[in-house]
Amino acid sequence: METTTEMTKETKADEVQNFNEYKEVEKALQIYIDSAESGNGKLSRSAFYDHAHIVGSIEGTLYNHSADEFGKAVSAGGPSPEVQSRITWIDISGPAAAAKVEFINWSGLRFTDFFVLYRENGVWKLSGKVYDSHANN
Repeated sequence: METTTEMTKETKADEVQNFNEYKEVEKALQIYIDSAESGNGKLSRSAFYDHAHIVGSIEGTLYNHSADEFGKAVSAGGPSPEVQSRITWIDISGPAAAAKVEFINWSGLRFTDFFVLYRENGVWKLSGKVYDSHANN
């Protein structure tokens, strides 16, 4: 019978696979991050599943968007070449993941975005997002 230590011990292949999953989630998030800088709503839209939902507030106004509506809002906002971002954490469990991304100077605002992601057929995409704009909320 295996001991608990033997059952939880990762193999080198497991370690590499786990590391690679984090890199794949980062790639999925990077599509979205790139859309913030470029103001490309089609690029933003491509990061999300069709069913995705985006909820948050800016200056006290609640926004509740589909992925299509959010893509249009990204395009309407235009490019933000001075935007800075950082992925602050990623947590993965099998085909499900969550992530937090911080932005500063996206259209002059600071945002904290919380994402849920799902891996289907080996591809990670955003399933939803909630955010705070840090402005009069």
